[in-house]
Amino acid sequence: MRQIAVFSGTAHPELGVEICTHLGVPQYPTRVSRFANDCLEVQLQANCRERDVFLIQPLVPPVQEHLVELLLMVNAARGASAGRISVVLPHYAYARSDKKDAPRISIGGRLVADLLAAAGADRVLTMTLHSPQVHGFFGVPVDHLHALRELAAHFRVLDLSNAVVVSPDLGYVKAAAAFARRLGTPVAAGAKQRFGGDRVQISSVIGEVRGRDVIVVDDEIVKGSTVVELLGHLRELEVRSIRLACTHGLFVNGALQRLSEQEEVLEIVCTNTVPVPAEKRVPKLTVLSVAPALAEAIRRIHNGESVSALFG
Repeated sequence: MRQIAVFSGTAHPELGVEICTHLGVPQYPTRVSRFANDCLEVQLQANCRERDVFLIQPLVPPVQEHLVELLLMVNAARGASAGRISVVLPHYAYARSDKKDAPRISIGGRLVADLLAAAGADRVLTMTLHSPQVHGFFGVPVDHLHALRELAAHFRVLDLSNAVVVSPDLGYVKAAAAFARRLGTPVAAGAKQRFGGDRVQISSVIGEVRGRDVIVVDDEIVKGSTVVELLGHLRELEVRSIRLACTHGLFVNGALQRLSEQEEVLEIVCTNTVPVPAEKRVPKLTVLSVAPALAEAIRRIHNGESVSALFG
């Protein structure tokens, strides 16, 4: 069997170290340098020839820098005669660009998937795509995990007898319903409209939430505009408490501080698919690790075992 070789880019090296710790293998170094003309150059500093190479890099701000770095990592592995190249993409930022909803608009989700394949990626391992149909944009095999198991395990220690899971919009209600089944609670959803940019409006909350302990779950929180809009409706419906949960906690432009200042919000839970710097963290924040799940998926892919058990 091919030897495994794991490399991490600069986007989230801590996650790479944690994954390798669970795998019991070393994380090999990657050198990223910049030419005088601002072009990047990447060198994988370990032998890749005929090895099973895994490249770990979430697409987080600055997204374009980290994307080009990842493409160069893939290219370097292919040029080094790697036996197989698997891209571990804990957060695929371009999954938000998944449809043509205006004239002459780009569909970045498909383009970036094509770029990864053209660079030489043989396989992609990702987690909680913003839109499930993005899975079909890739021309190589994709293992699409989610973090509902980790999130549910965190909330199961609470008294959930009066709880309800709420999706901020109807687009995420299927995943929210799966999360609610894990917790044994009912599910509700916000009726959301987006008017371009960051302006959203939730006209109503569909489902019974009055007087209940609410767990709002979404795939990602970026600026938090949708969550803030939803909190206003939940406040009017006199819910008893609110907890927020998401897989990707990007929290840009002070979103984390703004959400933590909402009096009704008792806790904000995310995973470490993207880094949350120490200076941005607040007392209400809990960060769960998905490194064990990603490490197990990598182990199964490397050993030729089924990964489907991890999808449940």
